[in-house]
Amino acid sequence: MLIGTVVNVLAIIVGSSLGLFLNNRLPDRFIKTFFQVIGLFTIFLGISMALESTHMLHMVMALITGAMVGEALRIQEAIERMGETLRTKFKIGNERFTEGLVTSFLLYCIGSLTIVGALEAGLTGDHKLIYIKSLMDGVSSIALASGLGLGVMFSVIPLLIFQGGITLLASMFGDFIPQIIITEISAVGGILLVGMGISILDIKKINVMNMLPALVTIIILLWLFPEIGI
Repeated sequence: MLIGTVVNVLAIIVGSSLGLFLNNRLPDRFIKTFFQVIGLFTIFLGISMALESTHMLHMVMALITGAMVGEALRIQEAIERMGETLRTKFKIGNERFTEGLVTSFLLYCIGSLTIVGALEAGLTGDHKLIYIKSLMDGVSSIALASGLGLGVMFSVIPLLIFQGGITLLASMFGDFIPQIIITEISAVGGILLVGMGISILDIKKINVMNMLPALVTIIILLWLFPEIGI
């Protein structure tokens, strides 16, 4: 059942390994350009996902309430500490390790292809969408790892938990998940990607990880107020 996710993990490991190999052999100006491309693409991908929303009021409220919860729980700080702990434990010299881990997590895990692909794999056993995503993630991980370092490879850990978890849950409860939930989760994830892209481009530091609870609050709001659609 999880073969698609396993292939996805292997694709990222291979791609990020190639990216790390190139990182040591490219001048700084090329790495800087990689960052700019990654940032711009992340913003583009986020906007395209967010525009799929048909419940924008729900999305705004979910982002506000989710961000407040995330700030109260200090999620960003906890994840950064975890990243620094991993960096220290494995004696990783790259100072952008945590940024690479967080950025890759958002790109690989928060998207319609991830959710729909995992649901389809769990419901029908068809891994076609996950295989397509694996190819895309493998290619993008080359650029990501060349700019952000080893943190990109470590993102396979939350990917395995998140995507694999959705697949397992879908095999048990997938028939009860409406399409609107998938669409709006993806749309909220798109906003988070826009914020991450802005951070990558060094326009402004945005604590995107503190907004992650919005992915849960959007489900609650849609359940409580399904009739409101703007």
